[in-house]
Amino acid sequence: MKLFEFQAKRIFAQYGLPVPESDLLLSSQDLPELPFPLILKAQVLTGGRGKAGGIKICSDKKELGSLLTELFNMRIKGEPVRAVLAEEKAKINQEFYLSITLQGSKARPLIIASPAGGMDIEQVAAKTPEKIIKIPIDPLIGPQDYQIRYLAKRMGYQNKTELKNFVANLYQAFCELDATLLEINPLASTDKGLVALDGKVTLDDKANFRQEALFKELLAEQQDLPGADPASAHMSEDTITYVPLTGTVGLISDGAGTGMLTLDLIKDAGGEAANFCEMGGLTSPEIMYKAMETVLSDPNVKSLLVVLIGGFNRMDEMAEGIVKYKKVHGLNIPVIVRMCGTMEEEGKELMAQAGIPTYDDLLEAVGAAVKGAEGEADGNSN
Repeated sequence: MKLFEFQAKRIFAQYGLPVPESDLLLSSQDLPELPFPLILKAQVLTGGRGKAGGIKICSDKKELGSLLTELFNMRIKGEPVRAVLAEEKAKINQEFYLSITLQGSKARPLIIASPAGGMDIEQVAAKTPEKIIKIPIDPLIGPQDYQIRYLAKRMGYQNKTELKNFVANLYQAFCELDATLLEINPLASTDKGLVALDGKVTLDDKANFRQEALFKELLAEQQDLPGADPASAHMSEDTITYVPLTGTVGLISDGAGTGMLTLDLIKDAGGEAANFCEMGGLTSPEIMYKAMETVLSDPNVKSLLVVLIGGFNRMDEMAEGIVKYKKVHGLNIPVIVRMCGTMEEEGKELMAQAGIPTYDDLLEAVGAAVKGAEGEADGNSN
């Protein structure tokens, strides 16, 4: 379960990690009670917010209304902005990156840090890998003093005691909350000490049985935000991977491998994909519905190709999500579905009743989607 920044920072504060003073704004008419200048931050669950213009500096009350209106009218990777976090503008001496995640197949905690904070950590790793610090943690004993001394030296931070306490609190939160990721970027050094200027938290869905009350509270809070989608109430937002591209053929697949293959086939057929969207393997009608909302929020999409291979996934459930989207939103572009596998015939029957064509042959489906984007498809569009 992926959390909004305001939720992540509330958790940080509960574990003794300093965060900026803030107000959560639910509309462009809301007024923060903090002194200017302010940082206005769009609250979305997807990444790439900064590059998309979702963070603004507000110098005074005169420009507050226009900046809030701009933010609330934004969609970031297809996700609408449902809240804005207004924060006091910190006086920063230095910026770092700090996170705790799980280390691959070993499934043990891993501290990842860098003296290059406030930047895309993947870009830092690609261009200057020497600036990435990785410290595996023994879950039986937690972070050790010698590891913190090494971390402080590599980060260039002099106050080892402060860093030790900060990491200890972050690690405690990671363990007690059954998190898979706690990320702070940037972690700022200020005259008052270390402050988490941004926060990302992902909780392990499989630990829901241990964290039932917490999950219910956080999910209810997300659903109470303006513009919340009831269809996503039981869906883990981070199961969907969405990457916008520049073409006109929308694509949804139920796995990354299938999606990558289909991208190549769209290109071979003379088309250009508008996105890469895969639903994370094991999926549901709600996730299919959400994937369609995400992809079809892009006005450049002229046709939609849905490629589904049923192993664990049931094709009748996937069809339910597609049919529900059509009932709620309608379809004004061709939608082409290729489905095979578990409950395939039942899924195809639901598609036929909804007037949405299905294909057995992937190449034929790709061809129909490419033609659809050119205005020649047989797919349903009403």
